[in-house]
Amino acid sequence: MPRKIEVSHKTIIFTIAFIGLIWFLYQISSILLGLFVSILLMTAFNPIVDRLNKLGVPRSIAIFIVYILFIGLVVGGITSIVPPLIDQSTNLANNLPTLFDQAGTWLDGLGIEGVDGKVIAGQISQLGAIPANLIKLTIALFSNIVTVFSVLVVTFYLLLERKNLDNYLVILFGKGEEEKAKSFVDRVETSLGGWVRGELILMVIIGVLTFVGLTLLGIPYALPLAILAGILEIVPTIGPVLSSIPAILLGLTVSPIMAIATVALYFLIQQLENSVIVPNVMRRATGINPLFTIIVLAIGLKLAGVIGAILAVPILIVLRIIAIEIFSLKQLQKI
Repeated sequence: MPRKIEVSHKTIIFTIAFIGLIWFLYQISSILLGLFVSILLMTAFNPIVDRLNKLGVPRSIAIFIVYILFIGLVVGGITSIVPPLIDQSTNLANNLPTLFDQAGTWLDGLGIEGVDGKVIAGQISQLGAIPANLIKLTIALFSNIVTVFSVLVVTFYLLLERKNLDNYLVILFGKGEEEKAKSFVDRVETSLGGWVRGELILMVIIGVLTFVGLTLLGIPYALPLAILAGILEIVPTIGPVLSSIPAILLGLTVSPIMAIATVALYFLIQQLENSVIVPNVMRRATGINPLFTIIVLAIGLKLAGVIGAILAVPILIVLRIIAIEIFSLKQLQKI
């Protein structure tokens, strides 16, 4: 006789409520993403704001000063990259047939026959548009003025109300747990701020290594290419590949051998980055085991693409702190 399975009304209601919650979170995922970015910016800016505040600068004025510096750095970085890359990529696209004719002649000299420079140029001439398209994509990401403005406004109020965040979070811990709430906020700020600073350190290291390498090779526009490599360092796996494309194309304007040398340079930097720089910098900045850093980056990339890879580590940081502070899972401190 088949066994009868009974499902209680509470189970049905709970299941429906859970599915509804998942659906609701999915619908507001873009808002949650913007809020998370605001929290990241708050953790990065707050130490500077606090220092200015201690020097006697009103907190609201200190926030505006930090905003001006931040926006100035972003605009300065973009304007230093855009003009030379667009100019060089356009010139390179026009000269590709000649360059690949030269490459074909060079390969013929090595005994490799059957290479038609015009055919190759015709097939990959679209590569010349990659830097310009990359710049257009970057500009498009920042062109949504409403989103950017909303993130900056939320960040402003988070910075302004930073000292009151402890009181707002007491509801998660219950009355009489003010110290626990304060500890939670402080740990989140310290850890996420460490991640942001770690990313900035990585950007600087990769930018400097790229600049030195390109300068030694004699690649044109080494500085803007190095800045591009530093900026795209925040995008795991894909960023270094994208930043190498314009450098390789510019290497072709010198010689095919120089293009190969440029490929070798970027490959060497990426191997050094993956095996030495990233694990050690992030270990010191966030306190997370390098192995878990690599694993969560891979999971984030698989689940949500580039955005998932970028936010994988900070999300892990927050979940780890929640598990330790709220659910008292102290063993997760070893991660």
